[in-house]
Amino acid sequence: MVLGIAVLVTNAAAAGWGAVAWVRKRPSLVFWPLLRAAQATVATQVIIGLILSARGAEAPDGLHIAYGVAPLVITLFSEGFRATVALRQLEGIADVDDLERSEQVAIARRVALAEMGVMTMGALLILTLALRAYVTGGG
Repeated sequence: MVLGIAVLVTNAAAAGWGAVAWVRKRPSLVFWPLLRAAQATVATQVIIGLILSARGAEAPDGLHIAYGVAPLVITLFSEGFRATVALRQLEGIADVDDLERSEQVAIARRVALAEMGVMTMGALLILTLALRAYVTGGG
């Protein structure tokens, strides 16, 4: 129960912080540690859930396991998509080092915002699934 609430709280914090920073179009250094804490709680929850399952603990239903593993899958897909959006921001640029400093900063800002947007959406999706699991699990 405590770990489930930690998943909710950390993903809400990461998603909220990321959404505000993204809407303001201001990359945030605080976002990344919040996100990593949220990801750590998700990974911990999945590991503990798998250990409990291996020990013979029964889930209330089949959806419980799906709601438990889906956030980890979302985290992995978000990280992969994050790399894709970063590369998309760099399309058409042969060498970043050849650009003026102001152009380099502008590109770095666009990359950071694009990555934050993707990871914020992932955290929001995980938060939604965790809320659904909490509500249906009799939390």
